[in-house]
Amino acid sequence: MSANHPRRHAARKAAAAATGLAALGALAIAMPTAQAHESRHSAERDRTVDLQMLAINDFHGNLEPPAGSSGRVTELQADGTTKTVDAGGVEYLASSLRSARQGHKRTVTVAAGDIVGASPLLSGLFHDEPTVEAMNKLGLDVTGVGNHEFDEGKDELLRLQKGGCHPTDGCYEKGRKFKGADYPILSANVVNEKTGKPLLAPYTIEHIKGIKVGFIGVTLESTPDIVTAEGVKGLKFLDEVETINKYSKELKSKGVNAIVALVHEGGFPASGSYNYDCDAGGDGKGLSGPIVDIAKNTSPDVDALITGHTHNAYVCTIPDPEGNDRLVTSAASFGRLYTELNMKFDKRTDDIVRASVVGSNHVVDRTQTKAADMTQLVGHWQTLAAPVANRTVGWISQDITRNGNESPLGDLIADAQLAYGRTLDPGTDLALMNPGGIRTDLVHKASGSEGDGVVTYAEGFAVQPFSNTVNLKDLTGAQLITVLQQQVSGANAAAPKILQISAGLTYTLDLTKTGADRVVAGSVKLGGVPVDPAATYRVAMNNFLAGGGDGFGELANGTNQVVGGDDLAAFNAYLTANSSASAPLAAPAANRITVVQ
Repeated sequence: MSANHPRRHAARKAAAAATGLAALGALAIAMPTAQAHESRHSAERDRTVDLQMLAINDFHGNLEPPAGSSGRVTELQADGTTKTVDAGGVEYLASSLRSARQGHKRTVTVAAGDIVGASPLLSGLFHDEPTVEAMNKLGLDVTGVGNHEFDEGKDELLRLQKGGCHPTDGCYEKGRKFKGADYPILSANVVNEKTGKPLLAPYTIEHIKGIKVGFIGVTLESTPDIVTAEGVKGLKFLDEVETINKYSKELKSKGVNAIVALVHEGGFPASGSYNYDCDAGGDGKGLSGPIVDIAKNTSPDVDALITGHTHNAYVCTIPDPEGNDRLVTSAASFGRLYTELNMKFDKRTDDIVRASVVGSNHVVDRTQTKAADMTQLVGHWQTLAAPVANRTVGWISQDITRNGNESPLGDLIADAQLAYGRTLDPGTDLALMNPGGIRTDLVHKASGSEGDGVVTYAEGFAVQPFSNTVNLKDLTGAQLITVLQQQVSGANAAAPKILQISAGLTYTLDLTKTGADRVVAGSVKLGGVPVDPAATYRVAMNNFLAGGGDGFGELANGTNQVVGGDDLAAFNAYLTANSSASAPLAAPAANRITVVQ
């Protein structure tokens, strides 16, 4: 009798003792079928154990509850309607994760990158040390690396992993040295371009009360296109699928059969509600975007893909290369949601039982009790930041949001950069702003704010946290038109990136067409006059765009560059000059781009 079935072995041993060896065969035949059936199922239950995985992504240093639309999620109701729910804030995230872990003997908490970078002032002012400390406290076990972890370059990323005071700002408190992340930051497909070796560990093996699970972390291969050149200098970003498949084989060779990929690349769900049924159409048809092909081609040895980057929420089933169902998940952004995956782990095969994996996203709601240790941590850093954070830089009369192809906040930032550009060169004609550089809304009265309409330095920092410079370049009219066409073609054809434009520039965007034709020929005007392809125009933009970032390669071809000052300083100066307590600034009309849909 197999040692894998101890209960049946014990029963037969007892029977032999009672009736003698001669009667054993007859007794075994006479055993009730139900008893044998129960023994078999009992053995199967003993062979598997429960495993819980909790996941977040794209936290971006949002220790305090994010303001405006950045701090809400859309929830689908039973009757088909939707409602918005206020969500996020590390005090609530910690409480949510700790509550979710209760009753689970084996649990692991993971992330899919962009835990730091593009952070609000409370974390960004201190180079994201507060966020790393918060992740240590809430029990993050491992994270993949995202593109924003490279905002300040590879050396700063290594410092966040290993610890030590900032090379220029030093330690923020006397006698207190930053210890670094307690969790591994995985960068399997980010390698030194000279040696080919990964910048950080490509994978980790987590030992969870007697079982082993391997985690491989990758970021999107196109990271160099969406961060500054200085941030990724000396690095090479490899294909995500090839890298995951390479290291899944290596893990298997080490006897690790349970494997999860942490992928900082994502998709676009069919619904904006976090709890919609992605699989209603079958085979993940509720999801599109780069992660779909990645999932379809990633080795069947990988049991689940936890993803991010697009800031969307989904739990979708996408078949692996062998046609077997596999979950692909994302928990939106800013700590508003967390994903819970529950599964069986087979101790005989040392693998996750794929068919047992179920997942769902949960709201980090603000009605629950705050985690006291996180309240203390947030308060500590708030005290250090207060002299800078609370300085008033302007006044607004209403919310100024970043929503839409053209947004009121995007127009405001472009106008601010045009005004600043004219201090460098009075002949500056227009300004362009990338939408991804606008991180949150300006809210008329944020939660816990100092008063209606007051814009603080901290609130401005949350909108533009990248410390970019405002640069000037000359573009011909033909180049300018090409730039506008690059919003909706080439690298941006599948997911358009609509530049925010300063006052005076207008054109028509016809989204019923495809590719570059969506920018209607002859509609591009400056001050009501058609742009002359042969004329030269002086254009203000941040240094990220000036380097051709976000797929705007034509901007890199501009000439006569002047490197200006900090973009946040330009934004704050514009707010101060154009608003007051008695005459707050209204939201721009966002009517510079005529959109046909």
